[in-house]
Amino acid sequence: MFIPLHDKNSLTHVRLQFVTLGVIALNVLIFLLTNSGSAGLVLQDYALAFGLIPRQFSDFQAVGLALSDPILLTAPLSYAFLHADWMHLLGNMAFLWVFGDNVEDAMGHFRFLLFYCLCAMGAAAFHIVASWGSPVPLIGASGATSGIVAAYLMLHPNIKIWGLFLGRIPLRVPAYICLGGWLILQFINVWLDSEGGVAWWAHIGGAVFGALLIPVMKRTNVSLLDGYWDDKA
Repeated sequence: MFIPLHDKNSLTHVRLQFVTLGVIALNVLIFLLTNSGSAGLVLQDYALAFGLIPRQFSDFQAVGLALSDPILLTAPLSYAFLHADWMHLLGNMAFLWVFGDNVEDAMGHFRFLLFYCLCAMGAAAFHIVASWGSPVPLIGASGATSGIVAAYLMLHPNIKIWGLFLGRIPLRVPAYICLGGWLILQFINVWLDSEGGVAWWAHIGGAVFGALLIPVMKRTNVSLLDGYWDDKA
């Protein structure tokens, strides 16, 4: 288990990462609303209404229903703004807080927002295929934040990051070690924890989309791998 704390990686192209901050604020606000029990609703009701349920996309009849229902149609994105508890929320927001600002800096505000949404939807697509026909709703921003992790790793692999390893040991190590190891762990957990409650394939899907999108969505004057290959040319 790895929880990022700080990366000391200054912004170059934007003054304020207001999209990152806005997405964090929106997630916190939605969490407070969906866990308040207002109108007699509980989190399970919100998860069934706005979470991603693979069974709804697993056959032609269900897909037709989804396409005719605006709420179901938004499920591949809306699920990413629901969280089960404070630890679920804070874990995802920690990754977004530490790494989102530099990815936003590399892309610009609008493209970063689009990138975040596309990673969430890419994670949803992987989860639908991996959990074909499942009636269990998927919620949480981990697919989208996995895309940010992959993008950050491709941008700044050598930046040293402070984090808590095993949830309690503070260490400062390069991104390629802690984030690369975190990504590898997602693949390992697919087989080690196949019956667990974590949507590992959603993490992998988000990371795949993040890695594919960052080369085409970054600013043209921003180099991958901290410009390492540019120095070698």
